[in-house]
Amino acid sequence: MDFIAGCIGGAAGVLVGHPFDTVKVRLQVQSVDRPLYRGTFHCFQSIIRQESVFGLYKGIGSPMMGLAFINAIVFGVQGNAMRLLGKDTPTHQFAAGAAAGTIQCVICCPMELAKTRMQMQGTGEKKSSRKMYKNSLDCLVRIYRREGLWGINRGMVTTLVRETPGFGVYFLSYDVLTRSLGCESNDPYMIPKLLFAGGMAGIASWISTYPVDVIKSRLQADGVGGVHQYSSIADCVRQSVRREGYMVFTRGLTSTLLRAFPVNAATFATVTLVLMYARGVEQGPKDCEAAPHHTPIQEQTSSL
Repeated sequence: MDFIAGCIGGAAGVLVGHPFDTVKVRLQVQSVDRPLYRGTFHCFQSIIRQESVFGLYKGIGSPMMGLAFINAIVFGVQGNAMRLLGKDTPTHQFAAGAAAGTIQCVICCPMELAKTRMQMQGTGEKKSSRKMYKNSLDCLVRIYRREGLWGINRGMVTTLVRETPGFGVYFLSYDVLTRSLGCESNDPYMIPKLLFAGGMAGIASWISTYPVDVIKSRLQADGVGGVHQYSSIADCVRQSVRREGYMVFTRGLTSTLLRAFPVNAATFATVTLVLMYARGVEQGPKDCEAAPHHTPIQEQTSSL
């Protein structure tokens, strides 16, 4: 039931957070010479005006498809790692989260590649005259036919560099916050505290790894239309810094942080409601410290 609740909660998080993710990707990969958007809110307005509200949900099929697998991997690995480590400490929370983040990259990387390509498709067009990809699955199939396994795993190294510490920071932050806030089973503010802790932990995790995410998005968007701009991770970093300065690593950060909190709120609220109806209130989470083992975090998307 925890797994089912996690999937439903994660789906709610995707629905709430995907528009912010689309804006983030557009801002991260837009041309510095001919920028289409002046900032986060202008990007939102432009997408809705030019591509309708549905433009904000381009590429949503990919995270929805990978959601169940990612949740299963993350919480299966994290739970088993905590049992192997034994004592529940902040250090062990970080280590278990990092292990979970590393292993789930097998699903996360191809999923985010398809999502990024779909989000960039038909930029500025209300109805695209020529679609390169029909949907997320078609996107991955076409990439595989052209480039093989290497192609659908484009950005794997940067995904690993982002996800491994990212999930570690998430679980560590969540553990520290829930311990600090404190709550009892009869605490009327227990759920708001869990939502707050989850949202803030997500924000902390994104801030800690965001520069890597910018490079990952650029590498995964590179090659759309058949033109490759970057030859490697180092080349992408070098070109980006040379042309846009070090502030390039904050592109899209506003929309990412705006997304992080509501995604966690939607995920935790949905999971709580599902578990309450399925098991009864008295069988829900007994205390804050146990919650990380039983309550799904946001799908990341970026896994996170």
